[in-house]
Amino acid sequence: MKLDKVRWGIIGCGDVTEVKSGPAFQKINNSELVAVMRRTGELAKDYAKRHHVPKWYDDADMLINDPDVNAIYIATPPGSHMEYTLKAAMAGKPVYVEKPMARNYSECQEMIAACEKVGVPLYVAYYRRAQPRFLKIKELLENGAIGEIRFVSTTQYQKDTEEKQNADKLSWRVKPEIAGGGLFFDLASHTLDLLDFLLGPITAVEGFASNQGGYYSAEDKVSGTYLFESGVHGIGNWCFTAFEDVDINEIVGSKGKITFSTFGNESVKLMTKQGMEEWNFERPEHVHQSLVEIIVSDLTTNSRLCPSTGLTGARTNWVMGELVKNYYQ
Repeated sequence: MKLDKVRWGIIGCGDVTEVKSGPAFQKINNSELVAVMRRTGELAKDYAKRHHVPKWYDDADMLINDPDVNAIYIATPPGSHMEYTLKAAMAGKPVYVEKPMARNYSECQEMIAACEKVGVPLYVAYYRRAQPRFLKIKELLENGAIGEIRFVSTTQYQKDTEEKQNADKLSWRVKPEIAGGGLFFDLASHTLDLLDFLLGPITAVEGFASNQGGYYSAEDKVSGTYLFESGVHGIGNWCFTAFEDVDINEIVGSKGKITFSTFGNESVKLMTKQGMEEWNFERPEHVHQSLVEIIVSDLTTNSRLCPSTGLTGARTNWVMGELVKNYYQ
């Protein structure tokens, strides 16, 4: 599939599309945002007016079948990702879907099969794969800056807030029927996908999940170990009812280590026997833009160079499912 120009339609023009993604579609060569959809029509109309988008809808089917739209960005919660992906595929339109890709690995497989059947590309919004900060880490690893890679460790936890404790106003992010799990699925997916990008696929997983806070039905604590196809070992620890916010990843090798955060903007640190080096990067205004630029290039040149596809996105869903399997079984 090759398009002369990518004319995007957004399904679910909510908060994530205000700055993180939406404006990027208008700033990239051979790309434009031509339609948006939200179930509440007045909100879709308001978004279209503020962002200078020609069309708005309150019905996803109408947007998907709009002849002016030739690519679909699905920015809804995961519970509807599969439904809209299957419909977009049937309409013959490429799909860019928010992360996590779906609620579970099985849904991911259905999405991949539907897109492959009709020959349309499927991309997933793990935008860190295209950001300079993380490309630098990949460069250091590939250039042998820390020697042979031995293991990676992740520690991520968040403060216990009153908002999380409010049973009457629970976010969809802690409703497994919508999100697939709890905050782990929403946030840890970024890190696990990033490790897939940096170190290759994970092939074996052992995990434990539980609910320690008791504020909702989803898990709020996950820990586990994993083995990468390359032989690298990994260990992860996530908690969403702790006393402070922590976000640390360490990749350790035979000659040094690299330390970085997934969500923060701290410097990337390389420690070897020669001492420490640091690299700082400005936080992008529109975090999706660098990845969307690659997707637009893919679709207009038929190059297929995007690093974040349905196949890679599904791997992250599989790992998360294995890590929480004990809790949901």
